[in-house]
Amino acid sequence: MKEAATETESRQVVEVNEGILSKNDVFAARNRSLFNATGLLVLNVLSSPGSGKTAFIERTLTDLRGRLRGAVIVGDLATDNDAKRIARSGAPAVQITTGDMCHLEAEMVGKAAGQLNLDDLDVLIIENVGNLVCPSGYDLGENLRVVLLAATEGEDKPLKYPVMFKTADVVIVNKMDIAEAAGFDRATALDNIRRIAPQAVIFEVSARTGQGMQQWYDWLEQRRAQM
Repeated sequence: MKEAATETESRQVVEVNEGILSKNDVFAARNRSLFNATGLLVLNVLSSPGSGKTAFIERTLTDLRGRLRGAVIVGDLATDNDAKRIARSGAPAVQITTGDMCHLEAEMVGKAAGQLNLDDLDVLIIENVGNLVCPSGYDLGENLRVVLLAATEGEDKPLKYPVMFKTADVVIVNKMDIAEAAGFDRATALDNIRRIAPQAVIFEVSARTGQGMQQWYDWLEQRRAQM
């Protein structure tokens, strides 16, 4: 009897998870249709906490001001600190406070996008909640999934979180200005990324100093031009 109960419980969990993801996929499809209709390039930017994700987004929008019209939807558990930082770039920022939810969902993004004039934008950046597990299964309607890995986090992050990296279109290796001091093994890190995410375009950058950022900007502008 105990085994039967366990099997039933497992089936129920799977059904609930599938139901949640199916609902999310419906909203993601709506978002994608809206974004495509307005010619937006939409990035879902993900990382663990402390990777420099907000600094990377802020610098991107600041340096591309006058070249690409951007806005940000910021997801955070409790504060609006990241949205305030990003607003310094001059780009519109909409905050989503998720409470105890460790990821953004497509319905949340759709509601936040409704607060922006999408027709006046070229690029919409979604800063997801800092987490390399929960957000991996949630499509938000984005064109590109951008995953950050900081040199201070070690070389094995792609191996520890393969689901996230397998879904990445772009991997940004950030904080390269302090990679040597952090004992970061660049060759091993790049090999791990390519093993797990052979489809991903890789950029090695420092959002703090600007190192490598121009290559990222050029690529981003090319992708926007293809929309």
